[in-house]
Amino acid sequence: MKKMKIYLETTVFNRYFEPERDNYRDTVRLFEEIAEGRFEAYTSAYVVKELLDTTDEPKREAMMALLRRHHVIILDESRETEVLAEAYVTHGVITRPHQYDRLHIACTSAHGLDAIISLNFSHINRKKTKELTEPVNRLYGYIKIFIGTPMEVINDGE
Repeated sequence: MKKMKIYLETTVFNRYFEPERDNYRDTVRLFEEIAEGRFEAYTSAYVVKELLDTTDEPKREAMMALLRRHHVIILDESRETEVLAEAYVTHGVITRPHQYDRLHIACTSAHGLDAIISLNFSHINRKKTKELTEPVNRLYGYIKIFIGTPMEVINDGE
């Protein structure tokens, strides 16, 4: 069976170190399943920038170590990603001020990954974004991607 290629958005790395928050256990389980080889895990230079901007030094280093320990593949910034991210603004998927949010979705799409895993319910993992991403992707020649939470992909939802 083909491994699902998933893009880990910034909130997933943060949540791994927030045991008091919702979705913590599912996030930890997702990283366990990545370690078991169930998924091909990706992130991007955009996420790395966000992680490095974290002011909490012990947490920043812990998140970077998590990325390395699980051999998460880091995708480079690209013009292709930036053009698609701008198309998301043009077509009303995500507003201009949320640059990283649209870059994460565009990076997932531009690299032909299956899904973006996010706990950002304000701009990425929300109904409007899910509905509008697919037609914009189709218009620009990209495949449909799944936008979901760790819970939706671990153990096939079991």
